[in-house]
Amino acid sequence: FLDTVATFTSYELMDYQTFVTYTVICSVVALERPKLREKVIRGSEVLEILHGLPVIKDYLFSLYECRYGDFFKCLAAIEQNLLKKDRYLEKHVQYYVREMRIIAYNQLLQSYSSLTIKGMAQAFDCTDTFLDKELSRFIAAGRLNCKIDKVRGIIETTRPDSKNFLYQEVIKKGDLLLNRVQKLSRVINI
Repeated sequence: FLDTVATFTSYELMDYQTFVTYTVICSVVALERPKLREKVIRGSEVLEILHGLPVIKDYLFSLYECRYGDFFKCLAAIEQNLLKKDRYLEKHVQYYVREMRIIAYNQLLQSYSSLTIKGMAQAFDCTDTFLDKELSRFIAAGRLNCKIDKVRGIIETTRPDSKNFLYQEVIKKGDLLLNRVQKLSRVINI
């Protein structure tokens, strides 16, 4: 979408506002923050149309400007009024909403080494219980690099160590390879 925004002429497929809407929705989930700023937020073709799309504009800028409570509200509005009603996106609503929440959580957590659950819940304008449950699910799935200390009521970020990760990956793949070689040797001996 981004590469064709400036040269879009396929009005028989969709109007330009719809095209920009798809561009923003796809870019927010796919691009890193610096690329998002460079290609979408500072892109004059996109900004020109965003004035006519207030919900999409609020959605984009609330995430970029770290207004997470507003972002969650915009995400809910987009989920109900756009994603669930769109023939292309309706099948991907759960995935998209989950990924956007992970992106927002990661964006906040990267700024701190630790923060209180209550403070993070206030930032996202949700309850402590909801946030605790959701973060626990994402941490268990390996999608967020942090731990929850329920006793002290804080969330501690854990920076992933690339060398340690690479070492663990080599060990895991080495074990798998060793198991396959052992199975193959048993088959050959029979």
